[in-house]
Amino acid sequence: MSIVNAKEIMIEAAKNKYAVGAFNITDLLQFEAVIDAAVETKSPVIVQTSVKPSQFLGTKMMVAIYRTLAESAPVPVCLHLDHCTDIAYCKTCADAGYTNIMIDASKQAYEENIRQTKEVADYCHAIGGISVEGELGTVGGVEDQVKVAEDEAQLANPQQSVEFCERTGVDIFAPAIGTAHGVYKTKNPKIDTERMATIHKMLNGNGIKTPLVVHGGTGLPEDTIKKLLAAGGAKFNVSTELKRTLIDAKFEYISAHREEYDPGKLDKFVRDATRKAVIHWMEMVESVGKA
Repeated sequence: MSIVNAKEIMIEAAKNKYAVGAFNITDLLQFEAVIDAAVETKSPVIVQTSVKPSQFLGTKMMVAIYRTLAESAPVPVCLHLDHCTDIAYCKTCADAGYTNIMIDASKQAYEENIRQTKEVADYCHAIGGISVEGELGTVGGVEDQVKVAEDEAQLANPQQSVEFCERTGVDIFAPAIGTAHGVYKTKNPKIDTERMATIHKMLNGNGIKTPLVVHGGTGLPEDTIKKLLAAGGAKFNVSTELKRTLIDAKFEYISAHREEYDPGKLDKFVRDATRKAVIHWMEMVESVGKA
């Protein structure tokens, strides 16, 4: 049960009105911290890599780390490729052993988005055991190599969302609802929770078939998170917060121990800070005890 794809754990989340935290990591320390948090809270979890960290460490290394950590963890763990715009690299990661692939063709014209997304979904489904995430509309901000200006962000059309999922065969779906990657410029970002609820009802009103994803989790007010859970959000992506935690924790420790040269102590401090940040998110999306 430890090694799973995203759809397996998200269907249960959607049925029971909680979400699975999906955390972008860049190194082994963060990977371990996310798993530690999941085990401690008995939460299902999705570990995500953007394209650049995946390429930097290498797909074989990333999958080897995943299998080593997940196989010994008593909770379900998914390894997800996030926001990949390259069909060939989606296939490379699927072949290597990633269990969920996101093909992000959302900046393409609608029909081209469908074509690219279907190609990746068909490929992954032929391998078996791999679920696929697609996106419609565009999410503002920056995520790895994907950049979208705020004035370019377009929200997902509910009727098109249904057609998109039917024609592509995606397992999980990320509709643009006004969330953004990076840090929100306001304490009260305008998130269209009603649009999310409408899409969820149209897709899953007769039983959960295509669970929904919320991108841009970092900085969302807790009351907004609760509304998105009620609206059908079954996966919350958290990337920027973990990057900031990693860098801030290193800076804090090194500043306080400038004459100390013990990488192990530094690593332990950073890992613990990351674990605490992840646990806070698991509590907010109500996945604690759901593994």
